[in-house]
Amino acid sequence: MSLAADAVIDVVIVGAGPTGLALGVDLARRGVDALVVEKADGLFPGSRGKGLQPRTMEVLEDLGVLDAILAAGGRYPVGMLWQDGKRVGEHRMFDADEVKEAAGDSAFTEPWMVPQWRTQQILFARLEELGGRVEFGREVVGLDQDEDDVSVRFASGPDLRARYVVAADGGRSAVRRTLGIGMTGDTVDPNPVLVSDVRITGLDRDNWHIFPPHGDSDGYLSICPLAGTEDFQLVAQFPEGTPVDLSLDGIRKVAAARSHLAPEDVTEVRWASEFRPRAALADRFRAGRVFLAGDAAHVHSPAGGQGLNTSVQDAYNLGWKLGAVLHGGAPAALLDTYEEERRPIADRMLGISTGVHRGEVRRGAATVQLGLGYRESSLTQETRTAAGAVRAGDRAPDATVGGVRLFEAFRGPHWTLVALGVEAPGLGVASVRIVQGSALEPYGEGLFLVRPDGYVGWAGDSATGLRGYVAGLGLR
Repeated sequence: MSLAADAVIDVVIVGAGPTGLALGVDLARRGVDALVVEKADGLFPGSRGKGLQPRTMEVLEDLGVLDAILAAGGRYPVGMLWQDGKRVGEHRMFDADEVKEAAGDSAFTEPWMVPQWRTQQILFARLEELGGRVEFGREVVGLDQDEDDVSVRFASGPDLRARYVVAADGGRSAVRRTLGIGMTGDTVDPNPVLVSDVRITGLDRDNWHIFPPHGDSDGYLSICPLAGTEDFQLVAQFPEGTPVDLSLDGIRKVAAARSHLAPEDVTEVRWASEFRPRAALADRFRAGRVFLAGDAAHVHSPAGGQGLNTSVQDAYNLGWKLGAVLHGGAPAALLDTYEEERRPIADRMLGISTGVHRGEVRRGAATVQLGLGYRESSLTQETRTAAGAVRAGDRAPDATVGGVRLFEAFRGPHWTLVALGVEAPGLGVASVRIVQGSALEPYGEGLFLVRPDGYVGWAGDSATGLRGYVAGLGLR
């Protein structure tokens, strides 16, 4: 699609990773003119973030890609410990009972494994289905902004102007550096780590194979079958200062030295990378008309399986707010709540990721992200005199009300008013769907105005104050 030289796009999203593509999907379904630009010539080819937590699965259901995600992935296999070429015991990668209990009302009771490259393909296909677009080979080299819009400069091709820009261009974000926004954090582990997608013979695909270190001279090796593919993800840790060989020969040597596999059992390397686990949080998530999301705003150790999940939920929080301000009549001040709500969440999840990496936190209730919420947000109003278990700011639980599944009622870009045991008022607002039923747990009785991202924004015993809240958001 060509653009006139003086055309202004609603939103330019920098980066076609899971964050940028999820945001593109959310904006496209809201009728927002958004363009995703990506420095690379195509989508990211590696597995990297492969675990989707229950809350992220709920988000993906709302974005219309759940069936594809379920078809592309699978459950996590049980870990198998090896020593001297023999199986010596199982290792559970997460506390299944704790996760199931924490899932509560959710339809998703465990993490779901999908290689990152496949998640991105699914989101990309959904974006195109909705009429969205991605321009590859577009490297951002500078930004200029004023009160009205942002000019985005590229290494090649025409510059663009946008009402807003979202930096979703990863932990080494060029946009963040251009804005001069610092990141506070440190190295979680100084030991370099090799991660690669490989083809292997001689190992079953029923287990996540773990080879603990034999001594001080080397680190661990793990080989995990990637659900929905013929690949394995091979991860190997090295002592600090060790050069990491990403070639087929180098990976064969590591596999043979640390396991019972022969070098030739590694038949192909499809992708390989080296990193040092770190945790860092951007000092700000916004500079004027430019927002940071995903790894551009927070970098996690992969051990906790939180980075991609927190990132997709950044997009889910920001998407409806951009849509409301651009085309929904909401005041621009609504966008201030993005950093207010998401930065504390990112800070908390960074602590959990680091804790899992260091063996201080167990994968379980803390990692499924279903208990996160925004009770302290300025966008949250709890007016009930005796609130139930669910309060304004919490994720709105799923339930059946008047024969309607709430998550089906929530699905889409609208708000939802849930009236339980009280009469729903006539708001005369097309963008608010009404569900009426009897009081039920864990909600209790009252009115619950659920935001487009599935969190209770306002709760009350009666409609007193509701119309004022709705009017303040510009809902019409």
